[in-house]
Amino acid sequence: MICNMTTGSPTGRIVRFSIPLLIGNVLQQVYFMADMAIVSRTLGMSAMAAVGATGALCFLIFGFYFGLTNGFTVITAQRFGAGDFRGVRRSAAVSVLLCAVATGVGMLVSLPFVEWLLVRMQTPEDIHRKAVVYLLALCWGMGATVFYNLLSCLIRALGDSWTPLWFLMAATVLNIGLDYLFIVSFGWGIAGAAVATVMSQTLSALLCAGYILKHFPMLRPRRGDWKFDSAFAWEHLRIALPMACQFSITAIGVVVMQQQINGFGTVTVAAFTAGTRIEQLAVQPMFTLGIAVATFSAQNFGAGKLDRVRSGVTQSTLISIAWCIASGILLAVFSRQLVGIFIDTAAEPAATAQARSYIYMSTSLFVILGQLFIYRNVLQGIGRSFVPMMAGVAELVIRIVASLSLAQFFGYLGVFWATPLAWVGATLLLAASYFTVVPRLGEAVAPRRSFRRIYQALQFRLRYPLGLLPVRALKQPEK
Repeated sequence: MICNMTTGSPTGRIVRFSIPLLIGNVLQQVYFMADMAIVSRTLGMSAMAAVGATGALCFLIFGFYFGLTNGFTVITAQRFGAGDFRGVRRSAAVSVLLCAVATGVGMLVSLPFVEWLLVRMQTPEDIHRKAVVYLLALCWGMGATVFYNLLSCLIRALGDSWTPLWFLMAATVLNIGLDYLFIVSFGWGIAGAAVATVMSQTLSALLCAGYILKHFPMLRPRRGDWKFDSAFAWEHLRIALPMACQFSITAIGVVVMQQQINGFGTVTVAAFTAGTRIEQLAVQPMFTLGIAVATFSAQNFGAGKLDRVRSGVTQSTLISIAWCIASGILLAVFSRQLVGIFIDTAAEPAATAQARSYIYMSTSLFVILGQLFIYRNVLQGIGRSFVPMMAGVAELVIRIVASLSLAQFFGYLGVFWATPLAWVGATLLLAASYFTVVPRLGEAVAPRRSFRRIYQALQFRLRYPLGLLPVRALKQPEK
């Protein structure tokens, strides 16, 4: 259902848009966790560690496409907010074309280097081969992931966050069922988990495409809309590439962290994997709130309603702080039970203790992370994607420096601290940009109109220095 977010209460619009996003993202995390739990319980902790060892590279590869597809649909949302429905169709068409090219390039670049990258990351020898098989299977299914992300983002750009949720729910159920079928019944091992993920995402993409064709004529490009316009394509890439690079730059820091973690052995890899999965589940409300703020900001920016952009950010901040405090307390209190989902706490006390340490460190700075999501997404929503990319650079530098230096003094605990410290550095940069840029948003919306008026006024004074108009000008009808 299409939702115009340029009217009504900002809080109400953002929260209602966020709820299905939150459910959907939690479901995604649930099926990632289901993968991990099923792999751990059926194939052993080493297999779970192998899946975890690919996490940073998955973030590096697929995070790029997540940023790219979200960036393309910023233009779609802005055109929708401005009432330019032909622009919405053209945006959908050029986004599909650009994603097709990007997917082909991505497969050509990633597939030959999977094994080499895992070697460079010091993946433990006992899980190396399993990690290679798992990541190769995911890369072969890259197209399913990219187009599911794109199509669901296009639907959300028009304010409909419920429809992608229903399709994701179906995919989640299918993923869990296929996990058991491929791993337990067919005996495909760790490759079965990857194939199940790819097939479930393929289903989601097909369902989104079918729904758009049937129910969203505004997103169905006509023949003329498919004509490639390099200037219009660049308008999309100008926003999308910094967003994509921001994710990849952040991911490089995670890769370095993962390399350091791998050096401490399989137990620490398993603990880090369990801790990050739990963290990812807890931060989904903050993450989805940020996505809602991006769509809300893009539509209202396109409509020229700048006060609503500022109001939406303020109200979202209050919601985020409340959730961060509550979730941080709950994770700290129930950390042992949560770690037990992935690790046999009785049989693996060392891994359990390390995973709980990571949770304590992460939750202590959840409030900072919540603000990072809000500031980053509002800047992207109004088309200012360069600063979020530089914030990603800040995260990269801090993660690398912290993980390399602190590990020398505090071991794996020093590496664990690298992520929360990176949140702090990136948030400071984003906050400084937000409070600098947003007060001048009015100038950003119509700079050409202002310059044109100044030029016309100067021209008038030069031609009629006394302010006297010729008679013919007085007789012209008002335009």
